[in-house]
Order: sequence, then structure tokens, then C-alpha cells
Amino acid sequence: MERKNTGQLGENIAREFLKKKGYNILENNYRCREGEVDIIARKGEHLVFVEVRTRTSQSYGMPEESLNAEKVRHLMTAANHYLQKSHRADCAWRVDVVAIELTRDNSVKRIELIENAVEGK
Repeated sequence: MERKNTGQLGENIAREFLKKKGYNILENNYRCREGEVDIIARKGEHLVFVEVRTRTSQSYGMPEESLNAEKVRHLMTAANHYLQKSHRADCAWRVDVVAIELTRDNSVKRIELIENAVEGK
């Protein structure tokens, strides 16, 4: 499966997973010039920016380990852009990561939610 298709499959799996955990999905694939947020949701009083990391093998490490400093910077910039654009700059928010490992036949081998995964807001 191509990388883009793997990412889309992972995002679909993550959305269903988050819904079952009580997240209200607001937007998918929010883009601005500076970056992208895979999923924007509400959970309780928090606005949650969710980064989905999907892997089909551990050859390059665990999915959550692929979130490098540059990706975090783009994610935080996009999150701040969304907050300003939607006039929610004063709301409580956080960044969560959904890490997904798939088997060769694209079944979920592991899915993990990491709340408050990114510090430094």
C-alpha cells in the first residue's frame, strides 16, 4: 500500500477510535500555508488537535517516534492558525497523537492514544 493510502487509512481508523472515546470530530485535514492538522476534535472542555501516525512495519521505529521536531513545529503553527481563524485563541486546547500499527493485510495490530503528546504550547 502506498504511503498516502496508509495515512488515509490510519486517519479513518483514528476517527472511529476517537469517536468511541467520546471525541467530537470537528474537522479533518485542516490545512494552512504553514502546516496541517489531521483531526480537530472536542473532548470535554478541550479543543484537541490530533496527529495520526500510522506504520505498516517497525523497520523505521514505532509510529509515535516518527513525530520529529519539524513536524511538531508545523503542527503547532497550524493549530495556532486555526485558533486565530476560528476566534478560539482563549480556549483550552492540547495536542494528542494516535499511533497505529497495521498488519500486512491492513488490520489494526496496535492503536494507542497519547494525550498531551506535545509540550510547549
